[in-house]
Amino acid sequence: MNPIAKNILAVVAGFLIGSLVNMGLINIGPSVIPLPEGADMSTMENLRDSMQLFTPRNFIFPFLAHALGTFTGAFVAAKIAASHHMKLAICIGVLFLLGGVAAASMLGGPLWFTVVDLLLAYIPMGLQGGLLARGKRLQAT
Repeated sequence: MNPIAKNILAVVAGFLIGSLVNMGLINIGPSVIPLPEGADMSTMENLRDSMQLFTPRNFIFPFLAHALGTFTGAFVAAKIAASHHMKLAICIGVLFLLGGVAAASMLGGPLWFTVVDLLLAYIPMGLQGGLLARGKRLQAT
């Protein structure tokens, strides 16, 4: 297969699989950690209005969804890629980061969660997914 086509396929596959992981965790989250009384996630508007009812524990699964979705997507992209493995893994991190910024601007939520989510769930997880796919470890200096 043409290396350029394989790299494009790697990014598409990474994005799709990462998105499936993300949505799967978002969907099972409320069954593991129940929503507060009166919270409604049926529409984006209702979810935005319900954010004020959420406690810190209600943000665990959204963070895990964002981090593990990005990690999985980056891992898949780096594994499938013909070349530029780490660049494509970071590309997945950037794509998910853009989605995270869009979600944060639409939904709001507490500032602490937005900062933690945007700083830790996307680019660092894209980097870790790419490193794991290439069989390397991130070394502490």
